[in-house]
This record gives sequence, structure tokens and C-alpha cells, in this order.
Amino acid sequence: MSDGPGPKPAPAAHGAPAAQPVLSLALVSLMHAVGAHSGAVYLLRPDEPVLEMAVHAGMPRAFAAPWERLGLSASLPVADAVRERRLVWVGGEEEMARRYPRIAVVLPYPFALAAVPVATERQVYGAVFVTWPGAHPPELSDGERDHLWAACERLALRLERSRRTSPPPGREHDVLSTPVSGVADTLGSIEAARMVSRLPYGLVSLDLHGRINFANTAAADLLGRPPAELLGMLLWAAVPWLNDPMYEDRYRAALLSQEVASFVALRPPGDWLSFRMYPSTTGLSVRISRARAVAEMARDAPRTGPGPSRLVTISQVLSLAAALTEAVGVQDVVQLVWDEVAPAVGSQALAVLGTQGGRLHVLGHRGYPDPHTVERFDGLPLAERTPGTQVLGTGVPAFFGSRQELQRLYPGRHETPDGFAAWAYLPLIASGRPVGTCVLAYADPHVFPADERAVLTSLGGLIAQALERALLYDAKHRLAQGLQQALLPHSLTPPAGIEAAARYLPATHGMEIGGDFYDLVPTRPLAAAVIGDVQGHNVTAAGLMGQIRTGVRAFTAVGQAPHEVMSSTNRLLIDLGADLFASCLYLRLDPAHGRAVMARAGHPPPLLRRPDGQVRVLDLAGGPLLGIDAGAVYPTTEVALTPGSVLVLYTDGLVETPGVDIEDALVGLGELLTDIGDQPLESLADEVVRNSAAARQRVDDVAVLLLRARDDG
Repeated sequence: MSDGPGPKPAPAAHGAPAAQPVLSLALVSLMHAVGAHSGAVYLLRPDEPVLEMAVHAGMPRAFAAPWERLGLSASLPVADAVRERRLVWVGGEEEMARRYPRIAVVLPYPFALAAVPVATERQVYGAVFVTWPGAHPPELSDGERDHLWAACERLALRLERSRRTSPPPGREHDVLSTPVSGVADTLGSIEAARMVSRLPYGLVSLDLHGRINFANTAAADLLGRPPAELLGMLLWAAVPWLNDPMYEDRYRAALLSQEVASFVALRPPGDWLSFRMYPSTTGLSVRISRARAVAEMARDAPRTGPGPSRLVTISQVLSLAAALTEAVGVQDVVQLVWDEVAPAVGSQALAVLGTQGGRLHVLGHRGYPDPHTVERFDGLPLAERTPGTQVLGTGVPAFFGSRQELQRLYPGRHETPDGFAAWAYLPLIASGRPVGTCVLAYADPHVFPADERAVLTSLGGLIAQALERALLYDAKHRLAQGLQQALLPHSLTPPAGIEAAARYLPATHGMEIGGDFYDLVPTRPLAAAVIGDVQGHNVTAAGLMGQIRTGVRAFTAVGQAPHEVMSSTNRLLIDLGADLFASCLYLRLDPAHGRAVMARAGHPPPLLRRPDGQVRVLDLAGGPLLGIDAGAVYPTTEVALTPGSVLVLYTDGLVETPGVDIEDALVGLGELLTDIGDQPLESLADEVVRNSAAARQRVDDVAVLLLRARDDG
């Protein structure tokens, strides 16, 4: 993971641009050396685990708006580079979607990215990322890699030296490429303008921000605005019917990928125009013409809608939505909101509140220096008048820009100070009902303008959907765990002369509940052991497993022989009519005479380790799976069980891995038992599970029962 010590926050100023553009010069020099077309420098804040973008180059900062501030634990290339002190390389659109889906959702364009930590041996100051067009090879060259590391190391040393003599660098002015002069002389420029004005189609020049620097007469006619009213304006702001995020997205795609992009748009009432964008590192040239085959184009063209929102806001919402799809439980939601939302909106602490039994329930919190200040509200009756209970009960957001505003409406709030100066209480409403409240706390007084309140409230809606799913998942998970614990034995009571240890791991897919089971029945004079696997990983399989285990215990208690226990259990399963099958291995243990009698129903064969360390797979006679044939016969096999021998019983989840031969897995298990089979049985059980590739992947339930014969005489 890391080739150095963990990151230590370095001083990073926050405020006015630095007097000398140390970061800008270093970034532009690096981009030039490796041929990148955009990049940014992030600095670690000194007071919190947050990376802040200090300078951006080559592209409008709006492209990276969702990641202006990001938590150090966020799953993003820059944060990964800082945490792990390594170069993070993402070679293209597909790799970005696979490794960093929340970036791919916001910027679904072909481009490559590298992120490198800015660090000395003693301290991490931040990180740099740079991007290349999609035409970049899928791998970094050795030269590019060396340039990136060397430039970031030089910048780290520069920051280390400057820290001793001057204030640390802070945010600097972004660096955008300046337009290249068009022609060599004035006469040439005039003639070029005349030539362009005579063309029958429209030509528009956009800078990197999307502002219009030039438009010929044909373009002005097609757009319906005089050239003088177009200059200096954003294309989609100057022309109302182009004010759609879809069109701005094409501009972003062209700039970021450096590939030609195009779209068609409807100029009211019925004229379809074609826009083709030719990008460079200094801006875009746009060719505008009347679209051909209007009827065909109309079917594919995007439709304009009234009052679309700005794309930056959409980017932030998409980024959070992508992140929240990864949340499983409630604590996942809390952590993702802390990693994604809090840094983006400048919040220094958050709490997520819910309701349970008519009382306030603190589901999770981050950033509070004293956790007791928020945890003391846990269990508060909803009838109490506090901001959290009010918002949770009414579903109406509340914003307090200062401590005075909060205390004016809630005079008792001063009795529980949390050290913060402004708060946003966002109702989390899903399926038409409040499921919780998200509290964002700010260290300084904070003004909440109308547009920010709207964005925060919208983000609350996304958080609510994830929280509702997480609450349901956690409830199912608790149910599954409780059911599983109730159906499996709480402890093993082996007979004299036998030592036992067991392990159970549910599959990682589904509800973490399954049909694998084991048991040890301490009947007299002989004890019995059983292990089995009911097909499926759900409540039905678990319930049937419980019935089989109970049946085996009952048939053993009345003195049935091993083959009779297996036959009776088979008929029981058929009589239940569950349409599920089960494998099973049953043993009658006789340690006093050093033997065991076994019956098998389609179950994987056990392994026997002798006292001398030799291991063999027991080739037992057996019958079909339980639940198939009511008349099935289950023959028995007697096996010698001398003191020091270890029997290893398991379900197929321990040895079956896609793409791996089961015989190879059994050979590996046998070699492990030969090497470490003399360990205490509890330690051996842990090692058997830990060294199983199938158990690590956990595509199936895993049950293991180890039995060691010992001489108690």
C-alpha cells in the first residue's frame, strides 16, 4: 500500500491568491513536460483531513467543481495518491468507470488521468493530477512517469523550504491557455476576417470557458443575435434555446477528450441546426449549419426544457448519487456524506438523525471534537422542541447562519454548545415520509443564499434514498444474524476423548444467511457429529436447515444407527415438501475404541490427519442427496480414529472456487494440515479458513467442523 509513512497534514492557506504563483508555475511546467492538457494542485488543510484545490490549469475550474474540497478518505485518485503515497494512473474511460465510477458519472468522456503525491520523506503536502486526451496510450511511458515524480518531488522540496521563510502558498489564480495570435500581420488579419465573413455557414470561436470571442455574420444570422451581443457571452447563455445542459455537456466532452463533438438543436419554431465543435488546448471552433434530413434528426435531437439548472450543480448531484450507490449500511451512508458532501459545502461536522420508538436516534456523526455533544440527543423524545426533532417531524429544512439565529428560536440550545457557529438541518424524505435529518455544522458564521439552500435540500433527497435503503438493509442484516445464531449451536460439547472446533462464514451475497450447518450431539454411550448444506442462501434454506438439524438430533436421541439417521432425515425432508435438496455427512463417534462410523449423502468427503502428519481424503460409500429419493439407502463406513488424529469436516464453500479444480484445493488443504495440524484445534480452525481461497471470496456459505481424538485415559 504505502512506500512511506502515512500523510501528515501540511499547512495550507485558505483565502487570497498567493503573491508568487509557486503552484501555478510548477503545474504548468509539469503539464508541458508530459504533454498534459489540464491539471490541478491540491493542498492538505492543516486543521482537518481535507484536500483543497489550490490551482487549476488548462480547463475551467467548473469541470472539477464537485471535487473542490474532498475528504482524505474519499475513493478518488487524488485522495488515494496522498493516502497511499503512490502514483495513481487511470488509462481511459472504461478504467475510470470501473475504478472511480463517481468521476465517470460526472465526466463520462475519454481521457486519461494521473495523480501523484506532493511529499517529502517526512511530510505530505498534497497532490497533483494531470489529464490527457482520450488518444493517449493506455499506459504511462517511463519518461512521463519519471517527469511526474520528479516534478512533484521538486514542488514538495520547494514547499518545505518556503515554509521556513514565508507564509505557505494558498489558492492561486487558475491558469488557462491564452489564444494564439491568428496571422502575422494586420493585412492578413483583415483578409482572413473577410474570408470568414463570406462563408455560407456559421463560424464561432469559444475560449476555454465557453465565451464567444468571434462570430461571423452567418453564425449571427443562424443564432438570431447581432454579433455585438454575442461577443464575451457564454454560447448557451447568449442564445436562450441553447440553454440546456445537454449542449454544454458536448462542449465539456470536446475540451476534455480533445475529440470533435457535435449535436443538433431546435431553433424555435421549427429550424434544426447542426453544431460541430473542433477543440484545441486554447478553445473551440464551432461550425454551425442547417441540419439535413430534419425529420430524422428531430427524432434523435435533445428537446429543450424550461429553466434548466446549471451543469455544475448537476455535476455535484451526480457525483453524490454515484457515491451513494456504493453505500450498503447506515454507517456507509454517514461516511460517504462525510467524505463527499461535507468537503464540497465547507461543513466541518455532520450528524445523521433518525427516529425509533417515538424518540430521536443518532444514526452516526463525524467531525465533533466531543462526541458527547451530539450523542446526548440520542433517545430524546420527539415531543422535545429542538431543531433536530422539528425538522424530523415536519420535513421542513432549517438554516441557521449564526449562533444568535439558533438561540433566538431555540433558547435552550445554548445549554449544549457544540463549538460550531452555523448549521443546516436537512430533512431526509424518502417515499413521501421523513426517514431522518442530516445536520451540517460550520465552524464560522455562514450565509445560506437561496440557491445554496436549494442545492442542499436536493442533496438531502439523494441522501434520504440511500438512508432508507441502508435502514432496511441493516434491519434485514440483524434479522439474518439473529436467525442464523438461533439455528446454529451456541457451543459444542464434545464427549470424553474428543476435542472439537467449528467455524461458520455466510456467503457475502444476499442476506448473509445460508443453509450450511453443523452440530455435535453428546448422546450416551456414543456421541454423534453432523455437517450439511441445504441449497440456497436465504431464509427458506436457513429454516429448512434448522428442521434438518432438529431431526438429526431427534433420530440420534432415540438410538438410530448412522444409516437409519440418514434415511429418516431423507424422508423428513421429502415429507416437508420444500423442493430443496441437502447434502449431509453423519458420524457416530466411539473414541473409547478409536473409531468412527460414517454415513454420507452427496457431501464432500472428509479429510483425516493421522498423528504422524499424513493426510488422506476418506473415500466413503454414500447415497444421493437428501430430499430426492424416499427409498434411498445410505451405507456406512468405519474409520480408525486413533488418539491425535484429526477429522476435518467441511461444506463445499471451503474448497470450491470458480476456475480451480476441487482436487487441487483438497491437495492444498491436505498440505496445510500436514504442516500445522498439531496446532491447538481453535487455531487450526482459523488457519483452515484463512488459507482457503474459496472462503476468502465467499461466493458460498462455509462451515468447518474439526474433531481431534485424544487419549484421556
